[in-house]
Amino acid sequence: MSSINTVPLLQEIDSDNEEGTENLLVGDNRPLFKPVEPRDKFHTVYLIFYLLGVVTILPWNFYVTANDYWMYKFRDVHSHNLTTASEVKNKTQLQAEFTSYISVASAVPSLLFLILNTAISHRVSLNKRILGSLIFMLIFMIQTLVFVVIDTDQWQYLFFIVTLVTIVLLNVCSAILSGSIFGIVGNFSPVYITATIGGQALGGIFAAIAEIISLAIGASSTHSALVYFIIGNITIAFSIVCYVVLVKTVFFKYHIEDKFLSISDFSSSSSVPLISHQIIVKKIWVHGVSMFLVFAITLSVYPGVTVLIDSEGKGHGNKWNDVFFVPTIAYFLFSVGDYLGRLLAGKCQKPKNESIILILSLSRFVFIPLMMLCNANPRRYWAVVFDRDYQYIIILLMCALSNGYLANLTAILAPRKVDNFEKESASSIMTVFMGIGLAVGSVISLFMVKLL
Repeated sequence: MSSINTVPLLQEIDSDNEEGTENLLVGDNRPLFKPVEPRDKFHTVYLIFYLLGVVTILPWNFYVTANDYWMYKFRDVHSHNLTTASEVKNKTQLQAEFTSYISVASAVPSLLFLILNTAISHRVSLNKRILGSLIFMLIFMIQTLVFVVIDTDQWQYLFFIVTLVTIVLLNVCSAILSGSIFGIVGNFSPVYITATIGGQALGGIFAAIAEIISLAIGASSTHSALVYFIIGNITIAFSIVCYVVLVKTVFFKYHIEDKFLSISDFSSSSSVPLISHQIIVKKIWVHGVSMFLVFAITLSVYPGVTVLIDSEGKGHGNKWNDVFFVPTIAYFLFSVGDYLGRLLAGKCQKPKNESIILILSLSRFVFIPLMMLCNANPRRYWAVVFDRDYQYIIILLMCALSNGYLANLTAILAPRKVDNFEKESASSIMTVFMGIGLAVGSVISLFMVKLL
């Protein structure tokens, strides 16, 4: 669902840390010579990491963004005059709450398997974890595509349960894939880490654009969804091919296979320091709490509440207000703001004081009531204060920019609080803080929707 940059964009890589199996070893098991690093021809590895970054959260992005399709699937089937989701004014309970359930079904299993992946990473080979995740992800996305053409009107609640189970399984695959990808990309220079991070951030933009294109075709909700999910399936299938190409490149083998073999050669050395996760947490807990707050607050209202916020001109026959407003503003604009925030954090990296960052992260709580006071429907308790589109757009954009900026800033600064041999573990721990924030925020969003 959301991405983490673990290093500053302009950080220099320490070439002394690069070891390979071609090194000549001396008596103390230290390399005497270091082989010349091969070139990444045509930036192949860079581009593939960018694509894999997109795919790591593609299921969540595609499920959440397909709002028009879900509104059609869970519409009131007894109102025969309603033919498309955009014509529905009074949402059913399933329509109103489905997006929040997506968030919960995505965040909770992602957190559990993100932690589990850390435990099994040394027992299950890298190729099995990545290729297995991608293949099962493709299978479940094909299943989603098949349901598009099946009439589920007479068994909506069963379809609702089947869809949530599918989302859980998809996000199990996504968590294992994400943990594995970030585990290996940490062995490359910062530009490749940034590529994976950028890919995750662009995943939301890609999904929103795909949804807008499918809606622009002018077909029915099901036909638009068919085009939309076909794009998702093709993307995953293409990523499988690209990963097979990736592992065969000399550049990849230099950083991964040779390095892992070299590490195993040194494993018996008494000079290898022991890593204590407890000590690392003590060093970075302020940044971890900041990361938790950023995502918990964001997921409390996005996308559960934001998807319910309608344009001020909805219902007057204008396609922008009735069809394109939600995918363009709630998803595309938010993803763009989040992406720009991440890029800005990589270049600016201020403030560096962890207490100030914690205060800024906590201050984002203001976005929860601000979003609740926008034109969200259905509502029972809260009054509409910000009924103009431009007011909602400003609030959403500020939320997105601050989310991307603070999330990336904490991820950049946290590893600097630990020793060099602890940096990879520190980044992994920050990912767990992020996962906890996503899970807590998604659960809160269920209550936020009911409190509208």
